[in-house]
Amino acid sequence: MEIVIDGYNLIGSEHGLHGALEHKRNWLVQQLAQYQKIKRFGVTVVFDGWRSGQTREVAEKSDGISVIYSRLGEKADSVIVRMAREKSAGAVVVSSDREIRNAVERSGAVAVSANEFNQILHALNERDRDEDDELRDSRTAKRGNPRRLSKAEHRRSEKLKKLKL
Repeated sequence: MEIVIDGYNLIGSEHGLHGALEHKRNWLVQQLAQYQKIKRFGVTVVFDGWRSGQTREVAEKSDGISVIYSRLGEKADSVIVRMAREKSAGAVVVSSDREIRNAVERSGAVAVSANEFNQILHALNERDRDEDDELRDSRTAKRGNPRRLSKAEHRRSEKLKKLKL
């Protein structure tokens, strides 16, 4: 499974997009690196470079995380949708942008909101800070809705379960 993340969308949902963005990008990559070490999923975070980026798309690796900056004149949204189409059902896209979510779901990928993924990252931070018995019990507790879900919601639910710690 490959997780493709709308970087500024995830940062904005947690910290807002004002202030030192470079610091916030680095913080996010560090959080994702911790998550990736535990879950072993491929993780790619995409940032906008459309206003002040380079003339070509820039891809780099940082702590095991693929970091992509869209090229000048291209929004990160386009890169995310393209990647989701290439990976189709093997991709989980993290974004709260309705247009991105609709486009990637049409290609067979699963969309997860930035808030949902932030909760997963918070659980990682809590786990690192406090490995008490209550937390371990809550992670193994059975959950579920007795009503049958639609196929799309079932696929989404299964992917979310895999993302969680």
